[in-house]
Amino acid sequence: MVDEYSMNLLRALMALFTMSVSMLAQTAPVIPLWPAGSVPGALGDSTNDAPTLTVYLPEPGKATGAAMVICPGGGYGGLAQHEGKDYALFLNREGVACFVLKYRLGSHGYRHPIMLGDAARAVRLVRQRGSEWGVDALRIGIMGSSAGGHLASTLVTHFDAGDPDAKDPIERQSSRPDLGVLCYPVITLGKFTHQGSKNHLLGANPPADLVDFLSNEKQVKKDGPPVFLWHTLEDKAVPVENALMFARALREAGVPFDLHIYEAGRHGIGLMSPPPLFENPHPWARDLVFWLRSKQFVK
Repeated sequence: MVDEYSMNLLRALMALFTMSVSMLAQTAPVIPLWPAGSVPGALGDSTNDAPTLTVYLPEPGKATGAAMVICPGGGYGGLAQHEGKDYALFLNREGVACFVLKYRLGSHGYRHPIMLGDAARAVRLVRQRGSEWGVDALRIGIMGSSAGGHLASTLVTHFDAGDPDAKDPIERQSSRPDLGVLCYPVITLGKFTHQGSKNHLLGANPPADLVDFLSNEKQVKKDGPPVFLWHTLEDKAVPVENALMFARALREAGVPFDLHIYEAGRHGIGLMSPPPLFENPHPWARDLVFWLRSKQFVK
């Protein structure tokens, strides 16, 4: 039985840990994807028009050299912190450097291809500047939830090798992620889509060929990166068919993947355990770490 002194000590230590994590979050550096005044397709000069990366680095002794660009969900109309910063802090514990992407949104007037351009630029930037953060250029993944999962899956299926003749050294880098992590993702823009995400991404009445182009179950390449994806059967906002369709396409293309379907759970659950301690996170987090270990992203 724990005495009162021990309980008070435990509470004090937890409070100190919470404060430390909070200070880390407050001081996490934010870097622009492009220099001010040169953001392609910008509609203005507010913070809504300036995509950024927030950098969360693991403790030096834990760092594995792997990195993850994280795309929060929010229906292409907002950005959910628990699918960005929380994931970053969780993966930091496993030694992964994380870069949370603030991409431009349909709610601020943006449409495709702006979002894909932001995600591609993020991977290129981390690859080009990785030595600053101790990142291996060949171990850079992309992770996304819900609409952020659509964005991540779009880059997984629409990457390029970069422009070797570009004046900007970042643009010479490949945008191909070395792996993808998709959490209850929007994949299709067809029958099983999330209509709000589709509207924010493409606007009203988009042409059929564009809908097909961004229905990512139709765009899987055989040279695409391996993918970890999970969903819940009870998800009423983004049907589980999205993950199942993508897994089938990966299988047919011969791309390695790890698929997890959990029976229970609403949409947008994230880790189901906030920082600082991440006590009892959803099983997908444990399964992801197991998979990342097999990919040499964690030890």
